[in-house]
Amino acid sequence: MLDNLQILNLVEKAQNGDQNAKEVLLKENAPLIKSLIKRFKDKGIEYEDLYQLGCMGFLKALNNFNIDYNVKFSTYVVPMVIGEIKRFMRDDGAVKVSRVLKSLNLQINKFIDNYFSVNQKNPTIEEIAKNFNVEEQEVILAMDSARMPVSLYSPIDEGDESLLIMDRIESFEEGNSMLDNLALKELLSKLDKREQKIIMLRFYYDKTQGEIAKQLKISQVQVSRLENKILENLRKKLI
Repeated sequence: MLDNLQILNLVEKAQNGDQNAKEVLLKENAPLIKSLIKRFKDKGIEYEDLYQLGCMGFLKALNNFNIDYNVKFSTYVVPMVIGEIKRFMRDDGAVKVSRVLKSLNLQINKFIDNYFSVNQKNPTIEEIAKNFNVEEQEVILAMDSARMPVSLYSPIDEGDESLLIMDRIESFEEGNSMLDNLALKELLSKLDKREQKIIMLRFYYDKTQGEIAKQLKISQVQVSRLENKILENLRKKLI
């Protein structure tokens, strides 16, 4: 059993490309992943598929984890694994992202903005959880719910799920990227330079939020908040 310091050292190595560190962490967290997927065993998905989804969630947690969150790595892994499985089930029509979770994410973003304006720093996950009287894992899951590129597949109108944001953008299968879409290209051109850089690095160069944070010399939490706001603004203007 590795202690917290050893785990953090391995996380840093893995994020810098050390494959052996990544494998050690996956082996160390395998029992946790297996315990989490048990709750989905009666949802019509094969165990091996669930485990693969769990591993995908673990790898996303590994790529996106930041010490600034001030939580144990395993605490961060839990909602990421569950979120990955739920996203798969949602895309299959089995479940939908809780609107309560979306609402909590919006409230958290406002709290972070207010906290930063007063303290000139971001609150920790623990401080956010205490403010809203929820578990730290719920905070992480709420913040993650609006952060991923899957937002492009969200309904334009929550009351009508027949039309998705992607429906307003030309299909990739037709040989056009999002930048080839004139409307979206115009909107992207109106972003400031830092916002444009975040979008390009995140969605066109497939960089993790941690990598972007290092390049821009800001925290990963700030990258996450900026990404949320940019995507939300683009979504509203595409309606």
